[in-house]
Amino acid sequence: MASRAYRRSLRSAQAQKLVQCPACKGSNIITDPESGEVVCRSCGCVISDREIASGPEWRSFESGNDGVRTGAPTSLARHDMGLATVIGNSGRDASGQRLDPTMRVRMSRLRLWDSRSQAHSSTERSLQNAFNQLARIRDEMALSGSVVEKAAYIYRKAHYRGLTKGRTIAGILAASVYLACREMAVLRTLDEIAATMGVKNKEIARCYRMIVFELDLKVPNIDTTKCVARISNKLNLDEKTKRKALDLIAQARRSRVSDGKDPMGLAASALYIACIDAGKDVNQHLVAEAADVTEVTIRNRSKEMKAKIASGQPIRG
Repeated sequence: MASRAYRRSLRSAQAQKLVQCPACKGSNIITDPESGEVVCRSCGCVISDREIASGPEWRSFESGNDGVRTGAPTSLARHDMGLATVIGNSGRDASGQRLDPTMRVRMSRLRLWDSRSQAHSSTERSLQNAFNQLARIRDEMALSGSVVEKAAYIYRKAHYRGLTKGRTIAGILAASVYLACREMAVLRTLDEIAATMGVKNKEIARCYRMIVFELDLKVPNIDTTKCVARISNKLNLDEKTKRKALDLIAQARRSRVSDGKDPMGLAASALYIACIDAGKDVNQHLVAEAADVTEVTIRNRSKEMKAKIASGQPIRG
């Protein structure tokens, strides 16, 4: 290992000697491994900012493994956390030679039993089924890795507490995804998750309340600002209208009109009033379709905002 590191550093030093600074024509070149920049020490000229990193891909907390490039990190979104072995299907040995037919049949049987042994209990099979569905939801809803890891963490806690008994995997998993989106401040509605997973809203809401109560979770409120940005992007509204809607929502909060109201319906109503004030040709049907709420919700919220806001700018609507 030491000789290999020495040869690598020697090749790097030799390569740097061959590089000359285009500004001062000097050969005093250094490399910053953190930023990937090749810099001239004499004049400070940055020669290259795309140096290939040859260090380890992941942080290692064990001694002696800092110079090793390893595989993928562990993940809570896998039933075995990514620590299981996998027998490849290449048909060649370590030296690259083809396996003879007898050995190929033997490796095929070993590969079959290895795959069967990965989920050897009902708990493993249940987690494997749930996280396969989670991988599908991640692709369909374009969820980030942090949201997926958080959803897997919540589902594992619910599973080990016995909350999945007597309930469907899809319902508990959908509630976990919704909780993860709420905690990570990612705007995903309950209707979107229900439509993606094919589960009824009532079942997801029931599992959501049960998980929050049993695990004693503190779920943050939905940011209405993100709701306004989402609806306005769908309707292609300008920044002035968006600012007006945010001012109306701020007035609604001060007058306690927004207490207990759906954030998406409140944002849609504020945008509708802002569009009417700006003279834009936007009707309630378009706003309701963009916000995925009913027109009755927009009418009721608009009436409440115009009737109960006592301070701030006058709402003409």
